[in-house]
Amino acid sequence: MAPIRTQWTRLIRFVAAETSEVHLGQPVDAKLDIGLAFRQKKTIKAYEILGGVLDPAAQVTNNVLTVKHLLTPLSREQLGIVRCLGLNYGDHAAETKMAKPKYPILFYKPPTAIIGPGAPITVPKETQPPEKHQPDYEVELTIVIGKAAKDVKEEDALDYVLAYTVSNDISFRYHQLAVSQWGFSKGFDDATPFGPTLVAAHTIDPQTLPLKTIVNGKTLQDGNTSDQLFTVRQTIAHLSKGTTLLPGSIIMTGTPKGVGFVRKPAVYLKHGDEVTVWIGGGIGSCVNDVEEEGKGDILKAKL
Repeated sequence: MAPIRTQWTRLIRFVAAETSEVHLGQPVDAKLDIGLAFRQKKTIKAYEILGGVLDPAAQVTNNVLTVKHLLTPLSREQLGIVRCLGLNYGDHAAETKMAKPKYPILFYKPPTAIIGPGAPITVPKETQPPEKHQPDYEVELTIVIGKAAKDVKEEDALDYVLAYTVSNDISFRYHQLAVSQWGFSKGFDDATPFGPTLVAAHTIDPQTLPLKTIVNGKTLQDGNTSDQLFTVRQTIAHLSKGTTLLPGSIIMTGTPKGVGFVRKPAVYLKHGDEVTVWIGGGIGSCVNDVEEEGKGDILKAKL
């Protein structure tokens, strides 16, 4: 099967200043880190894209729009199943003193967990105080599936990928380590940043990408996707065995070393923290503040 070829190379979804409506667009500045520019309140211009995110025939036009507000590249309604891998970097498995898995460790997130750039990462009352529940960051390369994939061969796996982006697999370690299943601890509402920039799969090598997490200006994770235990090809081949991965499904592919709960002293996210996850290859940054439920609107407080 042939790879997915899109006319766009980078795609964002946003509310336009000119129309106050939601549009798709390709950034005019091909080198601009869109998430960081949005955080810094810089002007972002984009060529309007006509068609859907999952439509390979979507056309890039000459109509230039101004970004008023950035959104996730896929809405919650457009998202398929959110699949996530655990312990997919050897250095991360080592720092947690967990054995390297023989097969990909899979858990799921509900779409209600997904938020976009600039939205607050919510620490719900259930997971407070943070020093007990240890809200933690995890930068992750994220796959967007573009066409139905079932029983895919490893050598053909990349043909089913529409694009790549960045996500932050916020994890509440107290609940995670209390049980063997991780879905509850990683699936709280409004806690998983995703996007904003999709990079077309045919323009990028997913196994050579640097990735980082920066908390309050300090780099805490600094890795490379070349260190994944299960590559993107292997992951798609495995997860599609007897299972159809539908268009719009996303796969978060695990995180490198440097997570907070194993540091000495431990690092945990708290009200007012700024968290940036970044991946190279044109994907760029996703920047979010942390907001503990009940402590006030962190976005209003920063105005």
